Amino acid sequence: MNEYTNGHYYSLNQYLRETFGGKVYKIALSGGFTCPNRDGTIGTRGCIFCSEGGSGEFAADRRLSVTQQIEQAKLRVRSKTKDNKFIAYFQTFTSTYMASEKLEAMLLEAVSDESICAVSAGTRPDCLPDDILDVLARINRIKPVWAELGLQTSNERTARYIRRGYSLSVYEEAAEKLKKLGINVITHVIIGLPGETREDMLSTVSYAGRFTDGIKLQLLHVLKNTDLASEYEKGAFSVLSQDEYISIICDCIEVLPKNVVIHRLTGDGDKKLLIAPLWSGNKKVVLNALNKELERRNIYQGSSNKQ
Repeated sequence: MNEYTNGHYYSLNQYLRETFGGKVYKIALSGGFTCPNRDGTIGTRGCIFCSEGGSGEFAADRRLSVTQQIEQAKLRVRSKTKDNKFIAYFQTFTSTYMASEKLEAMLLEAVSDESICAVSAGTRPDCLPDDILDVLARINRIKPVWAELGLQTSNERTARYIRRGYSLSVYEEAAEKLKKLGINVITHVIIGLPGETREDMLSTVSYAGRFTDGIKLQLLHVLKNTDLASEYEKGAFSVLSQDEYISIICDCIEVLPKNVVIHRLTGDGDKKLLIAPLWSGNKKVVLNALNKELERRNIYQGSSNKQ
């Protein structure tokens, strides 16, 4: 086993138990945000893969207050848990792309709920001006703040193709500033982007591992009503098979530093919108197959300190 994993990877479940003393559920919220890649600041069509809901199909109703959304989300997970610890995840679009005063009020409302043990903001590295960083730092003194940065790829050619809209130096600067403020950085990476090789994907994960505290490894989903769907229907690219994806994910784990928390090994696409790959719709089957391959490679979940 290589010098990074040493036979173990640091899972989110392990991290949450070490940090918060038990099981914690993440609840998806919507703050009514937009995105500079949609409002005309950078572009109007969004990233090529992004759905009309801004990747927030599972978030609570944006018409409700933050408090109401939290209560609604709790009710949805009550069948899964009797625990009362939650992370408020502002998921849709770019959750730091608004006036700092409005963002602060929204985050304060979230952390005022006693059951919320941390708040997570899904955002872009180019949407973290100083006044927003000040807000995140103030909230972080009340309860932990996570900043989830959508990197997706370290390949600049692919970044232009997916219309990401910023350079790698912007990501690096954002991650550095956040970490100096004591804010946990989580990086989103997409596995299976058009035109990328296995080496490209592993290079992205290795690159992100230099800057991030946590990582989300997300299978590329082709969703209805996206420009990516148009490309797929024209035959411009093919999607990964389940076996290919599982093999690449295991390789990704092996190139990550052992202290990087792995928040996700796959992801759910809204089945009403999912065009491909259809095998990803059965998450239980995918995870079972992934766990078998990890076991075959002698890679197991464990804390960052386990050798």
